[in-house]
Amino acid sequence: MGSDSKELLGIEPLELRFPFETKKQISCSMQLTNRTDDYIGFKVKTTSPKKYCVRPNSGIVPPRSTSDVIVSMQAQKEAPPDMQCKDKFLVQSVIVAEGTSAKDITGDMFTKGSGNVVNEVKLRVVYVPPPKPPSPVREGSEEGSSPRHSLSDGSNLNYQEVRSANITAWFNSQEMQTRESDDPPSLAAVKAQKDQEGFTSETSALISKLTEERNSAIQQNNKLRQELDLVRRDLSKQSGGFSFAVVAAIALLGILLGFIMKR
Repeated sequence: MGSDSKELLGIEPLELRFPFETKKQISCSMQLTNRTDDYIGFKVKTTSPKKYCVRPNSGIVPPRSTSDVIVSMQAQKEAPPDMQCKDKFLVQSVIVAEGTSAKDITGDMFTKGSGNVVNEVKLRVVYVPPPKPPSPVREGSEEGSSPRHSLSDGSNLNYQEVRSANITAWFNSQEMQTRESDDPPSLAAVKAQKDQEGFTSETSALISKLTEERNSAIQQNNKLRQELDLVRRDLSKQSGGFSFAVVAAIALLGILLGFIMKR
């Protein structure tokens, strides 16, 4: 504490705990709480300024409010012996006039010669081990269920136990199906229904297209039949004229032959 017994800012936590990992930047935060009716200016100092980055390192905390400060430790190449850290932080605070901005906060405001009552709180740094990653799920087991037993792994499962387990599994599957039938449709079911609706619409469009093509083919067929009838009529007329000429020629030839025979 500083020269004044009155606490201007409440600080949490009083230990800056960093989950230490080499070659990785690590951050932690602290809260500055102003429980007074005055405007409080603050400044954060450290014994290792090149090792830590503090944002913001100075500012104003309005009455009855809280400000957050982020402290980041630069990536370290190696861990200290026994994970012990001797670094310290110092949070200084003074009462400032209303209307003072963060830009107006200078280091001179926290010196003894400034005439201000300076409140100081020291914070220590603690390195803690990083959180352990979750353990992998053992092979042959599923989440929420125990590993399955094998008949060849030396376990004492006999035929009756296997049969009982199979019956229990069957009843569980039936119960699960009953529950699923009562539940609302899942995302996969909704997607399948949408795919089926899309397939039905595509099928309807294809049937409609085929129907139109069939009607067009029928019309063309009828038109061809009409044209064929006209051609047949023309051919029948031509065939009739040709037959009469042949008959006349034969008759004339018969007369000539008869005349020759008579001579």
